[in-house]
Amino acid sequence: MTTEVTELIAALRSGSMTLEDVADRFRTRSWPRRTAPSPTSYLELAARAQEDPDPYVPDSFDDVDRAYQLGDISDDEYDVLAEAMAESMRAEDLRRGAGGNPSV
Repeated sequence: MTTEVTELIAALRSGSMTLEDVADRFRTRSWPRRTAPSPTSYLELAARAQEDPDPYVPDSFDDVDRAYQLGDISDDEYDVLAEAMAESMRAEDLRRGAGGNPSV
């Protein structure tokens, strides 16, 4: 499945975009959020550890994780893209006035 994120990673690999170009795009796009509430106790954390992992979300950071696992991007590239995605999500939270709460 081709998504904007997979296309950006392909452009990075082919050299048609630089890492900074891709990171800039990551900073300006909206990222899907997980809907499950965060655990509030060790018991809830232990229970979540026994559950199946969250399903794949197309056009999300899951695509970056997959590229990293396949060796398509390096450790350094992954770190830069992860930070760019986090910056985007923090900026979106500030715009929403959510203070970091994605369920708002």
